[in-house]
Order: sequence, then structure tokens, then C-alpha cells
Amino acid sequence: MTTYSCKSGLHRQLQRATRGLPLIIASLTAGCAMVGPDFKTPEATVADQWTAGETPGITRQPPADSQWWKIFNDPVLNKLVQTAYEQNLGLQIAGLRVLEARALLGIVTGNLYPQSQSVSGNYSYNRGKETPFTDKYFSQAGTGFDAGWELDFWGKFRRGIESADANLIANIASYDDVLVTLTAEVARNYVLIRTLEERIRLARENTTLQQRSLELTTNQFETGAVTELDMQQATTQLRNTQASVPNLLISLEQAQHALSILMGMLPQDLNGILGTASGIPTAPAEVAAGIPADLLRRRPDIKQAELQAAAQSAQIGVADAELLPSFTLFGSIGWNVNDAGNDDLGDLFDSNNLSFSTGPSFQWKILNYGRLKNQVRVQDARFQQLLTNYENVVLGAAAEVKNAISSFVHSGVEAGYRQQSATAAKRSADLSMLQYTEGVSLYQSVLDATRSLASQQDAYAVTRGNIATSLIALYKALGGGWEVRLGNDFIPAAVREEMSERTDWGDLLETTHDKPPAHEPDTDLWRSPDW
Repeated sequence: MTTYSCKSGLHRQLQRATRGLPLIIASLTAGCAMVGPDFKTPEATVADQWTAGETPGITRQPPADSQWWKIFNDPVLNKLVQTAYEQNLGLQIAGLRVLEARALLGIVTGNLYPQSQSVSGNYSYNRGKETPFTDKYFSQAGTGFDAGWELDFWGKFRRGIESADANLIANIASYDDVLVTLTAEVARNYVLIRTLEERIRLARENTTLQQRSLELTTNQFETGAVTELDMQQATTQLRNTQASVPNLLISLEQAQHALSILMGMLPQDLNGILGTASGIPTAPAEVAAGIPADLLRRRPDIKQAELQAAAQSAQIGVADAELLPSFTLFGSIGWNVNDAGNDDLGDLFDSNNLSFSTGPSFQWKILNYGRLKNQVRVQDARFQQLLTNYENVVLGAAAEVKNAISSFVHSGVEAGYRQQSATAAKRSADLSMLQYTEGVSLYQSVLDATRSLASQQDAYAVTRGNIATSLIALYKALGGGWEVRLGNDFIPAAVREEMSERTDWGDLLETTHDKPPAHEPDTDLWRSPDW
């Protein structure tokens, strides 16, 4: 490193030293092609249709309503979904990960600019050797500025930005996936609660019916019209039906507690929203499921898997660049003075006390014994894992849709049979009781009929709940519901305010994310720093 002392020709020396700098920068950046592979969206094999031929209840029209839960026409469900979106803690964590990814992008963006810039200063009081021209004790002071800029000759820093870009959008897709899951879980737990409430209502109705039957047999036993056997059989059936209610209440309370967690509130606060039992939500007779190719555009987890692969692909280029020489521009300027002689500390910024150095340098990591080459291989292996994971996610998503369609369609068929069976069981119970009262039939027929009535009504209620939950599973599998966050912040206003008071976030907390997760990473990798 050459150091120039500034005398009277300071400006001429500076001019000579920096005259070739633009030429150096131009020559070093002229061929700045980025090493490493350019990511291409992997091919995904999907079927042309969900089912072979026409399927009753399923159309191939694309799902029209992103707020699919409104098809149940249930105001309570609508409020639950909105409240969960605003208060769910897991969703807030996913939103905070987006902010973290934004800040990480800001870090790698800063690498495009001079990586080292520092101002320094010093002062010391010294004891030296006294001479006729210098004092024995003297002070020394200095200040200066140093900078170093590694040029992005091979695209290492731009690949880093490419990776961070994809990582940011992958985190947005992850947020959307959490939102899709949250919405489906809220709806599923709500349907489960309403189904359990209906089953409890039916069990209590049958308890009342069986109580009257027991009273009848008790009266007849006391008058000697029947044996004790009829009375004990009636008692057994009644107590068995009564015993089913506590188990259902346990399941109901567990479902309410699970829903309260999703809502981000205490269980007792949920009762005011749920209100009284309002019946099992009714699903429409026909549902639009679209075609398999729609999954690649709609499901956030598929987009997340693709973007994770894109982020890793860029890391191969970052590792590749380490195999090649790096080029750096450096510069240093400073003032130093001491008062051992004729100078005074006040002369610090005198031109005679100025020194500077500037120029290019390069560094090439040779003889690394395979460390750098194997780092490239590590990154490539990780990339291939994520490509395979993408294919697996697509296959799993398609299977989820087909399973949900199958469950929805067959549960609808089952519900038709269950309804007819429950109706017939009710009629059978009425007839058996009438015939027993008139002495035409034995009490066993009453027992069989009332037992069948309780069983068939409960099964019908379960099937109706299954239809609704199957439809919810279908919309979750189709990836619907994340669009509600467009134009909104990833975190609540109170959390944003708390974070801004604690840390200077600049404009990273602002709402600038109303792009769908299908948005590709920005191809313009030169950008302004995020201060």
C-alpha cells in the first residue's frame, strides 16, 4: 500500500491517484454475470380433472368466493373467522417472521454498497526522548476515514438478494398458509361444537321419551300387568342414554377450548360469541372445485415450497462465487499531528498533516482443500431436496382435495339414507309404544325401537356434521381464504406500535405487502438500501 504525504501538490497527487478509478470500476463491472444457476419453476404433474366423469355436487368451475365460509350463511361463523384473523397468536408469529425476512433482505441489500466505512480518532499523551528539537513529553492526535468496497463481480451479493427476495415472499406464503389453516380450523371446530350440541339435544329428547316409557312399565308392574323384567330393561336403556350425555359434554367443552385458543381468547369469553345452539351449519348442494391446475396458483404451501427452492438455488451462486477471486476498492484518508516539535494539536487539519491511500486489491482463496467446492455441493444437495419437496407438496395437496371431495360426496349420499332411517325409526318407536300400551306386542319391541331411534338420530346428526367438515376440508385443500389479508398489516396495530417504540424499524412496518403469494421475486437486484 502506497502512502502519499500531502505537500503543496496535494490536489495534483489526488488527481493522479484517482484518475484511473472510473476505468477500473468500469472494467471490473463490465462482465458482471452472476455465477450459479438461474431458478426455473419446477414442473408439477397434475391430473386434468379431479374425478373421472361428472360427480354429483361437484362442478369444475373455479371457486368464486375467497371468503368461502360465508356459503354457510352463519353470522356467528363469520364473526369467529374475523376475530381469529385479528387475534390468533400463531398468525401473529407468522406475521413477525415476515418482518424478520424484510429486515434480512435489508441486510443483504446493504452488501451491494461499500461494506466497510468507518470514522476513527485517537489521542495519546506520550513520553519520548528529548532532543534539541522535540520535547520529552508530547501529545499526539489523529482522525481519519476508511472505506472498503468489494465489487459484486461474480454476482455473489446479487444472488444473496435474490435468495432473500424469495425468502421474503416464501414467508408471506407461509403466513397465508397459516391463515388458510386457521380459517379452516375455526370453521371445523365451530361445526363440531354445533354437531355436539345437536347430539346432546337429541340424547336429552330420547332421555325424556325413555323416561315416559319407564314410568309406563313401572305402573304396569305395580298393577301386576307385566313382570319386573320389563321395568328393569326400561331402566337399563334409560340410564345408558343418560350416560352418553356427559361424554358428549366433555367433547363439547374440549372443542370450545380448542376454538378459544384459535381465537386468542379465554374460554369463558367465547360463550358470548357462540350464543345458544343454532343447529349444524348446512352446506350447499353443489360446490365449485375447479381443476387440479388451479392448485398451483391458489395454495400458499405450494408457492412456499417453490420459493424455498428458489431461495436455495441462489445460494448455489453465492457459494460458487467463493471459488473465484474477489476485487475490492479501498481508500483511507486521515490527519495526524503531535506537539513534540513546532506543531500544535490545533494544526490537526493542516494540509501538511494529511495522508491518504487508495486503490484496488484482489483476493483469491486458493488451496482450500475442498472446503469451498464441497460447500457448493452442500448447497446443491439442499436445492435438490427442496425440488423434491415441491413435488411431494403438490402430490399431497392433490390427495387432500380428492379425499375431501370423496368425503363430501359420499357423506351427502349417506345423509340421505340416514335421514330416511331416522324418520322410519321415529315412526317405529311410536307404533311399538302404541301396540305395547294396547297389549298387542311385547316390551322388547319398544326397547328395540327406542334404541334404534336414539342410534339413528345420533348417526344422522354426525353425518350432517361430516358433510360440513368435509366441505371445510375441501376449501382448505383448495387453498382458499388467504385473500382476506390483502391490504392489511401482517401484525396488529398495537404490536406494530410496541415494536416501533422499542426499535427504529424505518418504513419496514408499513403496509406494502398487498401482493398475492404468486408474485415472483424481483428481477431488479440493484436497489436502494433500507435504512
